[in-house]
Amino acid sequence: MLRCLAAFVALFAALLSPAQAEDGFRGSECLAMAQAPPRAIPVSLRRTAAAEQVLITYRGHSTYTIETPGGVMVATDYNGAYDTGRVPDIVTMNRAHSTHYTLAPDPKIAHVLHGWGDDGQPAHVRLRVGDVMIRNVTTDIRRYMFDDGNAGMIKDGNSIFIFEVAGLCIGHLGHLHTTLDDSHFAAIGRIDILMVPIDGSYTMSLDGISQITKRLRASVVLPMHRFMTPLDEFMRRIGGSFAIDQRGDSALRISRDALPGAPTVIILRGV
Repeated sequence: MLRCLAAFVALFAALLSPAQAEDGFRGSECLAMAQAPPRAIPVSLRRTAAAEQVLITYRGHSTYTIETPGGVMVATDYNGAYDTGRVPDIVTMNRAHSTHYTLAPDPKIAHVLHGWGDDGQPAHVRLRVGDVMIRNVTTDIRRYMFDDGNAGMIKDGNSIFIFEVAGLCIGHLGHLHTTLDDSHFAAIGRIDILMVPIDGSYTMSLDGISQITKRLRASVVLPMHRFMTPLDEFMRRIGGSFAIDQRGDSALRISRDALPGAPTVIILRGV
């Protein structure tokens, strides 16, 4: 029996792609949860949910930091301009304009993850660092006046990054310019906390982003990338489906068992 089990494990390991073996990717619990029957929660999530908290802090524009129970810090849409308290261990970036990336990140950052492909292919992120797993789903973006090439869309120039930590599925839509189809939603899977651009023009219209937000059905929505957009305009469009919780603090400490019972937009200080 033990020999059969060992043979099965060896066969399974051999079937893993080189990229998965290299970065420690062991599969997405958030995708598994999205495909499971309602209320089916993996045992591993039940064990960690009550004890482990994630600290999410708004740093500016579309940059949030996510600090895991294990001490890993991730910064989203990192451009080096916002104070993150310490050097992040991981940064994600998107190709939109210079407020969403830097080509000269702090050399002490261990993992710099581009949301666009550097070799002409779509970015493919499957990375596990400590107690966080990061993956991406690519979308197209518009060109800006100083981009090389003709006007039009840049294929796979943006990534929706998904961070899986302490039983939570945290999504960052990046510089989203296009609606999402069924294949995008399937690839994203379950989202508990969603970071959403609400500028209404540079990314998507408020109606468009509201529809995407509603379909992803996150328990917590964290607005970002606001510019001068009145918060009440976004809340008016989405408020029928979400409660509104405006905070006086720029940080949110949350665990899986502390997710609100009803979908809620939490507006942190500075947004």
